[in-house]
This record gives sequence, structure tokens and C-alpha cells, in this order.
Amino acid sequence: MVTELKADILHEVIQKRPVTTNKTNFGNILLIGGNEQFGGAILMAASAAVSSGAGLVTVATHNTNITPLHIRNPEAMALDWDNHGTVLEQVRKSSVVLIGPGLGNSEDAIELLRSTMRAMRENQTLILDASALGIIADKHVMIPTNVFTIATPHQGEWAQLSSVMIPYQDSMELNDLQRKTLNIDVLVLKKHHTVILSENRQMELLLGGPYQATGGMGDTLAGLIAGFVGQFAEPRRATEAAVYAHSAIAQELAEHNWVVRPSFIADFVPNYMARINTNLPEVD
Repeated sequence: MVTELKADILHEVIQKRPVTTNKTNFGNILLIGGNEQFGGAILMAASAAVSSGAGLVTVATHNTNITPLHIRNPEAMALDWDNHGTVLEQVRKSSVVLIGPGLGNSEDAIELLRSTMRAMRENQTLILDASALGIIADKHVMIPTNVFTIATPHQGEWAQLSSVMIPYQDSMELNDLQRKTLNIDVLVLKKHHTVILSENRQMELLLGGPYQATGGMGDTLAGLIAGFVGQFAEPRRATEAAVYAHSAIAQELAEHNWVVRPSFIADFVPNYMARINTNLPEVD
């Protein structure tokens, strides 16, 4: 049975930070993506991860994107993705790895995806988005079974990856069958009403609107999911909370904007989370 995703997920997931904490308590996030043409994708994902409160954010990207990254998000660390050994070392140190925004489909991108997935370990979370999903479909790359995996395809990407064509994607049973077959623990299927499928759980988001139909919206969502998963318990619930917050912020901004720029959503995240946080009990 499909259940509506509601605001109470935010209060379940977002918890006040204990006084005696530091940045290492809120996730070590690695984002991989952004070739020469699509650098903006990884920059928007990084903005969302940083703004959500992730403790440490590192971005592995094409070297042309490093200066823009530091201008936009000086809080984030950067790696030139041509240094594969350094990138894979960071993969092994990270709690959450997001790969795909602006990655492209060059031979280097394909090898970087393959090597990243081989380097992942059991206690980590892997988030697959955008180009990574296309590579997996085109090159028949197996998603690792030993790590918790979240996939965030739009409908066309899901059709390519799962062979569930768009006219049949209203079937939650069919989507869920393919999710399991592909070794995806949480599927975030981005459509008119986004659905989130995981083990014994089917959620549908009824927020949002056409003001979100602009480039970079999915990249921002992926970064927000990475930030939430890195700092909050239980990745399934953290993913649901990120999906809800993303569209709730967009809906609020749309009251005064014809379209909602994804970068505006990232900038608004700390304010939105603070308002949720004011209603939470103190943590010792």
C-alpha cells in the first residue's frame, strides 16, 4: 500500500544536536561528478549537502570546477578527479558517497564509477544519480550488494535502468520488483508525484509543482539526501525527510517566484531546518 509522505517525517528524522559534538559526528560526505560541461550539477549538489549540515563535504570533480566550488562553497574540500588514487582513498574514508551529478559518460567517467563501486564497504551508503545511472544501464554495471544503495532516477533514467517503461511506472509492484533485482535499497523515482520505494515501504510525495521543472533540481535533491543520510539515523527515513524538505522548501519559495531555482532551495535549507528544530526537545 502506498502511503502519503507528510511533514511528520521531518520531526521524526531531524534531531537537535547534542552539545558535546563536532563535525565528525555529522557525516563525511564525498560527492563525485561535474565534468567540463556540467560542472554546475556537482556545485548544486555540494551546496545542498553543505547547507543541510553535513559535517565534512568533499567534492571530486574536474579541475575546472574547483575554483567555482570554493567561491560558492568554501566549506567544501575539493579533489581533482583525475587523481584516481586520491579519490579512491577518500571513497574508503567516507560514510556517504554520492556519484553521478554532471559525471558524464566518458571512458574516464565509466572507470571512475566502476572503481568507486568496487572500493565501497559494508558500513557505507552509496547514492547513485544522473549520469551514474545511465552508465550502469548502458554498460551493465552491477550495483554492489554489500553497501546500502539509494538511487534517484527520473522516469526516463528509470526506464533505461529497469526496463519499466514510463506508461507502466504507476505500478508500484513492478517498480519494487526491479528495485530488488537491481540491488537498490531505496528507490527515489522522480515524477509528477515522486515515489520512494524501500523494503516493506512505499511512500508518495504530493507536494511540489511545475515551478520545480528546471535544470539542477535533481542534483540539489541528491546533495540534500547525501547530507541528511550522513547526519541522521536510518538512511531510509533520512531519504524520505530530504525528499519532503526539498519540495516543501520549493513550494514555499514558489509563493513569490515564477520558478524556483535549485540553488535557492540549497540556500534556504538551514533556515527551514532551524524552524523544524525549534520544536524539538533538547538533547543531553
